[in-house]
Amino acid sequence: MIPNEVGALLAYLGRLDPRLIRTDTGEARDQIAQWHHLLGDVPLDTGHGWDTRLVAREHILNSPYPILPADIARRWNAYRRDRLQRHTDPTPTADPDDQAAWTAELARTRRAVATGTAQPAQHRAITGGRARPDLEARLREIGSCIPPSVRAQLATYRPTRAAREAAIAQGRPDALGVRCDWCHAPEGQPCRSRRVGPDGGTRGNAPRTTPHPSRLDLAAARHTRQPATASGRTRPSSTSSQPAPNGPGTDEAVTRQPSADTANSPIGKAA
Repeated sequence: MIPNEVGALLAYLGRLDPRLIRTDTGEARDQIAQWHHLLGDVPLDTGHGWDTRLVAREHILNSPYPILPADIARRWNAYRRDRLQRHTDPTPTADPDDQAAWTAELARTRRAVATGTAQPAQHRAITGGRARPDLEARLREIGSCIPPSVRAQLATYRPTRAAREAAIAQGRPDALGVRCDWCHAPEGQPCRSRRVGPDGGTRGNAPRTTPHPSRLDLAAARHTRQPATASGRTRPSSTSSQPAPNGPGTDEAVTRQPSADTANSPIGKAA
């Protein structure tokens, strides 16, 4: 602020708080000089949210003590820090080989943001929100972020992965889905070629293009076991035939009670 702006600010504050009024000409001149010395780098107002009169008015409403120039200076420093923290330096348009011009443009941009003459430059951030209702359906339809045409072109550079995807697509056992008991390769990793030296130690650790036979057998056994397990979980039908109690399918003897006609017959009496 220039001295004229400081005088206008003090006249405005004197109407809000009479304790700041100086009737003597010398005292008023000294007051303006003191405030200008402390607020010389503080603008009266900017077009981006700073107004010294509003800051002073808020202080008078919330504090019982007369406002001091240091109160306004502290609020201005907090305003500058907040703007610089929200600012991200854009790439200067100057030649990167010209270090002086590059640095000068960065300094001008930061100074404009700090003094309130320019808005902070911010990168676009992720905003919160609800997911689209059709997002899961679209993901299931896409299946992968890699298009099929690109996946086919990458197959020559990823033969192991391409062979695994082809096996899974055709319903064949996935050898890399189990751990190899021979070379101890974990799931998802290719087998390793290891040679046993004369001293009994292993030599070489190069990846194999094909899994070990034992790993193939283990994957085939697991692949066969899964459908059997799934079919074994089916519940028996309630209409299946079951032997009746004391019927032919039981081990207990069947005891028949003689009817009245049998008991009165001659054969029954003879028995």
